Amino acid sequence: MSQTTRRLLAGATVRAAWGTLLVIAPRRVLTFAGTANPGSAVAVVRVLGARQLAQTAMTVLVANRTVAGCGALVDALHAGTGVILAAASPRWRRPAVADTLIAAAFAAIGWSSYRR
Repeated sequence: MSQTTRRLLAGATVRAAWGTLLVIAPRRVLTFAGTANPGSAVAVVRVLGARQLAQTAMTVLVANRTVAGCGALVDALHAGTGVILAAASPRWRRPAVADTLIAAAFAAIGWSSYRR
């Protein structure tokens, strides 16, 4: 197994744990991120968790540089939308910033795997 594959699979393990947490405990995640009344955001968080799990599955099934690069791009776009939400909505600023940092970390992991 190559170094790139090992790095991708390690990142996929972390991503799978994060996605699972988002799907099964969205209220706890939102409360921990500072949202007083999660309300309708619960469904959004579950959808984001499902996206993380889908990306994990793709990474595990096709662990190569192309998948790493595409995943990094998706994560970077996700981080960008978090920045926009944080700037536009004081109510959602804290969870948006937290989500942005996590998405940026996943983008960095994917990018470093792509570059090697």
